[in-house]
Amino acid sequence: MSVGLVLGMAARGLGGVLGRNPLCVSFEVTHSCPADCLHCDKGRIKREDRLMQPDDYRIRTRELRPGVCQLSGGEPLTRKDLERIVAAVKGGGPPPYVICVTNSWLLTEERYLALIEAGVDIFSISLDFPDERHDEFRQLPGLFARMRDLIPRLSETHGRNNIVLNTALTRANFREIPALVEKAQEWGVKLSFSAYSALRTGNLDYCIQRKEDLEHLRESVAYLKEHQTLHDTVITPAPVLDRTYRFFRDGGASGCQAGVRFLVVRPDGMINACSMFPDRRYRTREDAVNSFKERFTCDQCYVSIRALTERSVTELAVGSIKQYVQMG
Repeated sequence: MSVGLVLGMAARGLGGVLGRNPLCVSFEVTHSCPADCLHCDKGRIKREDRLMQPDDYRIRTRELRPGVCQLSGGEPLTRKDLERIVAAVKGGGPPPYVICVTNSWLLTEERYLALIEAGVDIFSISLDFPDERHDEFRQLPGLFARMRDLIPRLSETHGRNNIVLNTALTRANFREIPALVEKAQEWGVKLSFSAYSALRTGNLDYCIQRKEDLEHLRESVAYLKEHQTLHDTVITPAPVLDRTYRFFRDGGASGCQAGVRFLVVRPDGMINACSMFPDRRYRTREDAVNSFKERFTCDQCYVSIRALTERSVTELAVGSIKQYVQMG
């Protein structure tokens, strides 16, 4: 990552804080996925007749002017034209920082290199458990073995420092935090954490609510913050780790900036202010901001796109500099 890119992200990020443009747009390029994860509502392969094409992404990026674009899903790698989509997003105005969010089932070394050539800056790869339990949670046998072979090889062979594992913390896996950190270090990649929300599935069993669980989570957050003073593996900012704990402790997090700081563009081009409410669809960002915020308030998620875009101006600036040091 160049210094110029970091400074550009910071400048556009400030514009997002002031409401001129979103900090991050998540392009859900498909709702199909070969996995069927227990904490997600977008599993399995679906028939999709209306999909945005690469030129549509160029137009949307030029219109929204985000500092960061996520290419997500579903599983974005099911799109055979994903490389063209990436190039279109990069060519849609001041080039945004592009993150490809994937479960890595369809990722190969060839496609990894092709996506980098097209403009992907970071691959965010989901990891729920540090062993084969990951397969059970994703309902995709053989996934962990594939990751165990591919991810360290990409890291060692290409040394680009552009792979970040992401763990959505649930009651099923939060006690695995030290083992997950160890696995990321073993594979030579970074690690981030986000919070599970029951909004997608309605399943409260994965929420961290019991007193003894919350105490263990509090200790785990302290461990992660201490670990960050010695190593650069865990890249989730310390204030976000603290807020993630408070989200579970308090049963919510107020002040959501859906539609303002972040938004979602669906595969057909319609906009969701928040992906947790897919039926609330809008044609423009202005409609998403005005209609969604006027009619609806919610405090029931603290997912990564929200957590990382709702930081203060100071936190965003410090985070950009630290990210340059860690990922550059």
